[in-house]
Amino acid sequence: MESVETVALDDVSFSIKKGEFVAIMGPSGSGKSTLMHIIGALDTPTSGTYILDGKDVGKLSKDELAEIRNKNIGFVFQSYNLLPRTTALKNVALPMVYAGIPKEERIKKAETLLKDVGLGDRINHTSSQLSGGQMQRVAIARALAMNPSIILADEPTGNISTVQAEEIMRIFQGLQKQGHTIVLITHESSIAAFSQRTIYLKDGKIDKEFRNGKGSKK
Repeated sequence: MESVETVALDDVSFSIKKGEFVAIMGPSGSGKSTLMHIIGALDTPTSGTYILDGKDVGKLSKDELAEIRNKNIGFVFQSYNLLPRTTALKNVALPMVYAGIPKEERIKKAETLLKDVGLGDRINHTSSQLSGGQMQRVAIARALAMNPSIILADEPTGNISTVQAEEIMRIFQGLQKQGHTIVLITHESSIAAFSQRTIYLKDGKIDKEFRNGKGSKK
């Protein structure tokens, strides 16, 4: 049986400035998951180039890609990906453990990050003792642990209530105002509206691109 080549992304070209908050939207099969994996250095493009902080990601080795993911990109997922029977503090500190940061330093930083996302009183609570919105706040704090160049949020409001979703998006807006670069993957236009700019994909191409009137301002 002859194999059929499927092109997930076709001539998709755009740039994201440091400190910008960009949403990527599109229906199922539009290519946004593939694009997210490329931006997150989880996959490399089969053609074309992806430049992150001056580096051509497609030319990096597996070890170099792993280092990019650990140091340059903070991931926030729909399912939180927290260790279930572990405290918020230890979840946030985990990337710093892998990076060999001394215990006293990582605990102090994890405490500060949790306070920054409004969880100063939940530091020693385990994931099972937190609501969905609180778990996502922990995930955001963990994403910030290594001072990443980019925060990559994949459907971060998919498992929480509308009220909690708005609170999470306000946190992202606040982080952007502090100078963080944020790339948000979402299928909800009401969530994308919190960003500065939306890139809409369709059939592997950029269908349209527009600025959001309600998006965060620097």
